[in-house]
Amino acid sequence: MRRSEFERAVDTEFGPRAGALMADLVLPTLGGHTARQAIDTGMPPREIWLALCDEMDVPRDRRYGAGRMEPRRR
Repeated sequence: MRRSEFERAVDTEFGPRAGALMADLVLPTLGGHTARQAIDTGMPPREIWLALCDEMDVPRDRRYGAGRMEPRRR
């Protein structure tokens, strides 16, 4: 997962709360970092996305591939 895909996934899933969750929600599985801190320290975006999903009880069917743009049509 690229960082742009991560950011799109967070915005899509959490809407107006995305910024606050990124900045304020402490994720125990990431060593007590917020998502923003984890990104800044270089943790893989996919790992952060899954930690956010776990903490926020996002259903499994909305986790895989979230944030990916649709493939180009020929």
